[in-house]
Amino acid sequence: MNRLNKRRFANLSLLAVTAVWGATFIVVKQATEDLPPYPFLAIRFAIAFLTLLPFVWGKRRHLSLKAVGKGLGLGCFLFGGYAAQTIGLQSTTASNAGFITGLSVVIVPLLVSITTRKFPSPTLLLGILSAVAGLALLSLGDDLSLNSGDFIVLICTFFFALHIFLVGRYAPTESAAILAAGQILAVSLLSTIFSLILPQPSSHFTPYAWFGILLTAIPATSLAFYIQTKMQQFTTPTQTALICSAEPVFSALFAFLLAGEILPLRGLAGAVLVLFGMLIAEFRGSKEIAKPSK
Repeated sequence: MNRLNKRRFANLSLLAVTAVWGATFIVVKQATEDLPPYPFLAIRFAIAFLTLLPFVWGKRRHLSLKAVGKGLGLGCFLFGGYAAQTIGLQSTTASNAGFITGLSVVIVPLLVSITTRKFPSPTLLLGILSAVAGLALLSLGDDLSLNSGDFIVLICTFFFALHIFLVGRYAPTESAAILAAGQILAVSLLSTIFSLILPQPSSHFTPYAWFGILLTAIPATSLAFYIQTKMQQFTTPTQTALICSAEPVFSALFAFLLAGEILPLRGLAGAVLVLFGMLIAEFRGSKEIAKPSK
């Protein structure tokens, strides 16, 4: 498989992961009504870590303090994103939070530009702006007022952007299984600590809560983060961020299929703009890879 086909396969795999995250959004939302977010995350990520152990055993010759440290570090950024988003949602709307979280599609290219000292191409910038405009139409209503929790959610966006950026830096040199297991373990441990030190609403381990935990632990956590870590060896952090910006599109699609929620015309236009931004980035990436080296 040549470099272009590897990148296309990687991007399609990341799109599949994004679809899974979008599909499970409605499940997580309902499950956390019975089980508070931090205990939910602690159990979800603990089960996900256990399911990854056979993969880690298979890659045990790649185990090192450096690799484990990178994985745990990635997990700290990932948990920071979840924690800030959870806290921010208490003081803002889900629509605002969805839009602000999606702004990682802007932050990741900025981080890449700072470290590489190369400004994104005009075509790629057009794709980013299209995705941001689409996210705004998908998430924000006519009232564009800001809430007190929006700044906290913005912090979560930086955490998620740093996570995507650093996975892109570490994935080419470290085992995907070890990196994925390390970050999942870190999220589980930190979620457990937060569950113990912060006041929590009463927990109800209902059948639906367990259904949500088990459904998200494997396809949406262990497999999803393993695939993300593995596939970012073959694509760029910027393209990864653009692909992840489609999560609200898949969330709306599955909300329609599973709960009968209808996306208004404005939301449909936003979905088209997000997908248009992704296609622009994909086309640009194909042209860059196809260029002969000098």
